[in-house]
Amino acid sequence: MRNVTPVSPVSGKSFMWILPLIVVLMCVFAAFDAYFTVSAGNVAVKLRFGKLVGAYGEGIHYKMPFVDSIEKFSVRIKKDSFDTEAFSKDLQTVGLTLAVNHRIMPNTVESIYRNLGPEYTNTILKPAVEEWTKAVIAKYSADSLIANRVEVARELNDILKAKMAEKEVIVSDIAITNFEFSKQFLKAVEEKQIAEQEAKRATNLVEKVKKEAEQKILQAEAEAKSLRLQREVVSDNLIKLRQVEAQLRAIEKWDGHMPHYMAGNQMPFVVAK
Repeated sequence: MRNVTPVSPVSGKSFMWILPLIVVLMCVFAAFDAYFTVSAGNVAVKLRFGKLVGAYGEGIHYKMPFVDSIEKFSVRIKKDSFDTEAFSKDLQTVGLTLAVNHRIMPNTVESIYRNLGPEYTNTILKPAVEEWTKAVIAKYSADSLIANRVEVARELNDILKAKMAEKEVIVSDIAITNFEFSKQFLKAVEEKQIAEQEAKRATNLVEKVKKEAEQKILQAEAEAKSLRLQREVVSDNLIKLRQVEAQLRAIEKWDGHMPHYMAGNQMPFVVAK
């Protein structure tokens, strides 16, 4: 005959209290789980057993506890950086780092979740950036990319804005933050710059010598012209000066007597005393 352990009245009473407590706690948890909050700058989609059943903006919203799940998205401008490689027009390998500012519109979140998924940045935006970067870089030679950096970024920006708008993703700005080239190419560019600087220096030297020679020629011509004018002026004045000097010497030698003349057929002759 088996021994039957009698149930303690205290244990049974405790179980009767625990069950209602569990029910109450579940109800409280369900009540809290029945609402969700969407903060400023965000939107949300509601899924019921994995099926999209609605999109929600800022505020407090209801959902079925233990049944509905919530996925939230930011509609603020988001900045992503992408590293990619492309070939230039002259077949040089170019590494680029691009910073892309983008966002989604609140009224498109349902469509984006359904068509692109929550990871649209990696599934749609990044491949588009890589594809069109290669297309644009191929238009430029490697040595012109740095000089035309702003133009390249502007062209990429225009293309990506149009292409991503078709996917309901707004690209507000794109910037090229870094260019990388092979060591061989950088060395060739450096040697070219040195050669251009030396050629420019030589050209400047030639121009300097040429200008100095021209200045000397002009100076010599000016001096020759000055001497020629001086000779012309001196010749006339010198004759007059010599005449005046001769008169002065004659006056200095005059003793106060009038000169004597001899008459005759010949020219008068002055007899000095």
